[in-house]
Amino acid sequence: MFKIFVMSETWIQYKVEIVPEAFIIEDKTISNQMAIISFINANGQISEKLYRGYLTNDEIYSAIEKGECLNLSHCYVNDFSLSTYRKKHGMSADTLIEIRQFSAVGSVFDSLKVNDFSFAIFKDESVSFKNTEFLHGKTSFQGAIFEEGSANFSHCIFRNGNLDFSQADLVAGGIIFNGSEFGEGIKDFHYTRFGDKDVSFVAVMFGDGHVSFINTSFGDGDVSFSRAEFGKGDVDFHFTHFHNGNISFERTLFGSGNLDFHMIEFDNCKLTFNRSEFGDGDLNFEACVMKEGKMQFKRTLFGNGNVNFENMVMPNSDLLFDKSIFGYGNVSFYKSEFNNISFKSCQINSYLDLRIARSIYLDLTDTIVRDVVDMTPYDFKINIDSLDIAGMRLLGQINVDWKENALKQIIFIKNSDNRKLADQFRILKQNFNKIGRYDDEDLAYIEFKRCEAKAILEESIKEKKGKAFLHYPLYWFKLWVFDRMGLFATSPLRVLLSVLVTFLALAIIQYILPFFFETGINCISADASEITRFLDTMYYSGITYLTVGYGDCSPTGVLKFVANLEAFIGVFMMSYFTVAFARKVLR
Repeated sequence: MFKIFVMSETWIQYKVEIVPEAFIIEDKTISNQMAIISFINANGQISEKLYRGYLTNDEIYSAIEKGECLNLSHCYVNDFSLSTYRKKHGMSADTLIEIRQFSAVGSVFDSLKVNDFSFAIFKDESVSFKNTEFLHGKTSFQGAIFEEGSANFSHCIFRNGNLDFSQADLVAGGIIFNGSEFGEGIKDFHYTRFGDKDVSFVAVMFGDGHVSFINTSFGDGDVSFSRAEFGKGDVDFHFTHFHNGNISFERTLFGSGNLDFHMIEFDNCKLTFNRSEFGDGDLNFEACVMKEGKMQFKRTLFGNGNVNFENMVMPNSDLLFDKSIFGYGNVSFYKSEFNNISFKSCQINSYLDLRIARSIYLDLTDTIVRDVVDMTPYDFKINIDSLDIAGMRLLGQINVDWKENALKQIIFIKNSDNRKLADQFRILKQNFNKIGRYDDEDLAYIEFKRCEAKAILEESIKEKKGKAFLHYPLYWFKLWVFDRMGLFATSPLRVLLSVLVTFLALAIIQYILPFFFETGINCISADASEITRFLDTMYYSGITYLTVGYGDCSPTGVLKFVANLEAFIGVFMMSYFTVAFARKVLR
């Protein structure tokens, strides 16, 4: 018989011939008949032949009925169907059929419709389909129960990619699909219950078509999809429950379909997507819950679809994206809760919503931001205990509020390096200028200059400890003149107050000095009252401070040196005020 099936690059059809000849492997007779499977390429030539034992379905069904062990290893099985078996015995469609000590290593299954193992109970030992090829027809293990041990499907080839594993129960065992390949079709694992042993889909090629693990329950073993490849079609894990263990999608390649991981429950797990690549479909982790553990997306390449991590509840778990590259879809963490969340050295090319409900530490160090990072609180308060943006390359902008986000407090909490602190406040200063929040820009600029001054002092002392006596006076001068007196020219009112204080201080000095030295002001008579002396001194100090110099009053003695100092301070302070005032007005 000939069957046409377009799948392989090397063959387009195959022929099965049953010959009355015993099939023997290692001096053991497998069957009294042999199947010769010839694969024919596009040129009509036989490209490959397989030799397998052959058992009729009546022989197989008879062994099942008698409760005998069922060994189909190295056999060709055609149109095997437990549904047909039930009909022959007048059973209902979901009657459980016991199969004992099943093995189908290196076998070939073939069917016009379905290779049907639905509602089977595999008894006694582990079940193995290792190196088996399903040539044609859908494969179904719907409702199957694997009572003991694991199910091994490693290095299987499912030419028809329609696999139904829904509602299967592995009780206490695990399952292995390592290195298996699927054609185009639906791979359905919804409502499957895996046991507490490992579940492994390492290096599986899922092919095109929908892959569903909806409402699946995984036990306490490790789960691995490392180096798996998904084709075109959606991948759906929503409502799945992972108990304890490591869950790995490391180096996995996802196709162009949507990926749905929303509302998954994680108990104590470590979920890893390191070095994976996502296609241009949407990625959805909305409303996932993790009691304790970690999610890692390190060095991951995201496609151009939207990435949704909204409303996640992970208050005791970390979420890490270090050195990942995000595509041009929107990325949102709206109203989610994390312990730590890290974007260290990431490249973010699109809108990033970081309106997080709760996080202990948010790490944005060395990130490249090309679009908008939104951290502005709207309908709820953003609770971030500590923020680090040192080394950020801000090509876009950060929507953030100095007061509402408590930026000064959350940046200082985890940082002690003044140079890094200065870098962060510099970035914020430039950002506030870009988005037109000039009052916030001034506040960031003040903290930048303060941290920079401390950093310069620390670095200077570290470089030349013997000259600390020179560095400290310079630092204190900057602290009082630039910071305390005018907030680095950001506050005209502060500068004006400093003008009044310095003018008053100099006037008092010039009023007191004549009591101790042979000095005075020539426009003040010796017999003038103290009130007159003070008011005239204030007048003289004012015209000196403002460098008016009417010429009606001039100092004598020591006050000449004070006059020079006052004139310099006056010019400096008025210039300082002009700069601060003009800076405010121009913006």
